[in-house]
Amino acid sequence: MARTSLPIVPESVHTVFAEEYRGLRPRAPMPALEIKFRRFTSLNTTIRLRDGQLIVRLSDLLESAPESVHRAIAHILLAKLYRKPIEPVFADRYRRYTQSEAVSRQAERIRKDRGRKVLTSPQGHLYDLDEVFESVNTRFFFGLLGRPTLTWSAHVAKRMLGHYDAAHNTIVVSRVFDRPGTPRYAIEYLLYHEMLHLKHPVTVRAGRRCVHSRAFQAEERLFPELEQARAFLRRL
Repeated sequence: MARTSLPIVPESVHTVFAEEYRGLRPRAPMPALEIKFRRFTSLNTTIRLRDGQLIVRLSDLLESAPESVHRAIAHILLAKLYRKPIEPVFADRYRRYTQSEAVSRQAERIRKDRGRKVLTSPQGHLYDLDEVFESVNTRFFFGLLGRPTLTWSAHVAKRMLGHYDAAHNTIVVSRVFDRPGTPRYAIEYLLYHEMLHLKHPVTVRAGRRCVHSRAFQAEERLFPELEQARAFLRRL
């Protein structure tokens, strides 16, 4: 991922951060500010305090955001850093902007262009994801879903068990499943869930991203071994 910074950050952004700092810490000395926009692969924002200096890095996707959104970002980052309550109005403003249809599409395009997906193989020691996909596709989708790239994760992940990456049209499954003792219905349910994301893409309504729509949830409940599979995933 490229880390080249963009041109000088507008003074207005520095002013916004300084004003929000003063609002949160009215009696504290004002630290030096170093703010830069970076070519991140997503809407990343970071802040840290080093040697009395506040170092802020913002995604270049946020450079053209209105001042009100820059103010919301400043408030949220500073509040988190200094463990202050985040004002709901700022959280809502940031969420509405970043989850708007235009920004979401731009973020997905940038992530596809700049991001690099780590792929291993669909063939595991115990399960072949290609074979499981085709079996689930035939049973539940009449074989009509186009097969995305399928891959086992590079590492044994227990928090991110599986996910569908729309930007790269890829389903990644944690290697924690590719071992003796994993029931077939568990890996089938995990793929079934991610395949539903293919059928029911994320939508944005009134500034909110809808990842699991009512139609998605209704269809998910049709999986025969749903409760057994969820119980197995919880044990992981």
